[in-house]
Amino acid sequence: MARPKIGISLRVVTAQNYVEKRDALSQDWPIFLEKLNVNPIFIPNSMSNVKSYLYDMHIDGIILSGGDNLGDHPERDKTEKELLDYAVENKIPVLGVCRGMQIINDYFGGRIEQSNNSQHVGQNHPVEITNESFLDSFNSQSVLVNSFHYNLIRKNTLGKNLEPFAVVKSDDTVEGFTHNSLPIFGVMWHPERDKNKTSELLFRKVFQSIISKKN
Repeated sequence: MARPKIGISLRVVTAQNYVEKRDALSQDWPIFLEKLNVNPIFIPNSMSNVKSYLYDMHIDGIILSGGDNLGDHPERDKTEKELLDYAVENKIPVLGVCRGMQIINDYFGGRIEQSNNSQHVGQNHPVEITNESFLDSFNSQSVLVNSFHYNLIRKNTLGKNLEPFAVVKSDDTVEGFTHNSLPIFGVMWHPERDKNKTSELLFRKVFQSIISKKN
């Protein structure tokens, strides 16, 4: 059977010696996705018609990757919002990672806070799984995840129809959410960096509908 095609957004980097912007992605992502028997389809930030590109490439799902802050590169913000438009219109699954979770929250009218809390930067910490369907997936109420972000989302800054499934008890921040009627999910940790059983379970939870169709 054909592998599912997952479109993945790209961060923007500036090549200092060439005075040009480039789209980039950590090599962790292709390694992680190949392990899960998925074909990654890279989505440039310079496309004039993102929806047409997704349609032509027969995209089954979307990953909004990390890196960059919202507003740093307007072309990336525009591209990812068009990806979300396409996902909502076609009801295809989306996983937002770190910045990707933040832009989903922004898309649905939520807000982002900045914090100097070192608990969320460059270290692992536990998250509490608060949604019963995710308890079944992770088989544990507490999961250890990595953390590389200063930007935070709280329950009172969540966008419309977004519901938390993973929180940090010590400061009540939201580390994972899901849309209540669409297959759209966000996590603040980076599953591609750990490549462990928790990462695999999360991925299969988000993209279970397309994985089962292709197998």
